[in-house]
Amino acid sequence: MEEVKRSSSKWIKTKVPAFADFYWQIGYAAFSVGQDNIERVAAYIEGQEEHHRTVSFEDEIRALFKQYGLKLDEEHFFD
Repeated sequence: MEEVKRSSSKWIKTKVPAFADFYWQIGYAAFSVGQDNIERVAAYIEGQEEHHRTVSFEDEIRALFKQYGLKLDEEHFFD
């Protein structure tokens, strides 16, 4: 994941001048998606900007972890 973040950050900074100051947040997470949910996830990604106007990223992550009974270490997960 570190390599993906480093490479993509370098790429966007050199290809899009408006993103010269782009950086990734410190933490990251990866989730698997079943084949039968691909269209639903793609629709979510398309509407993500609008969605996060009403639900913060942090609240969404908290709800997701709670839904699946996962422990969230907020001190290390969020910047």
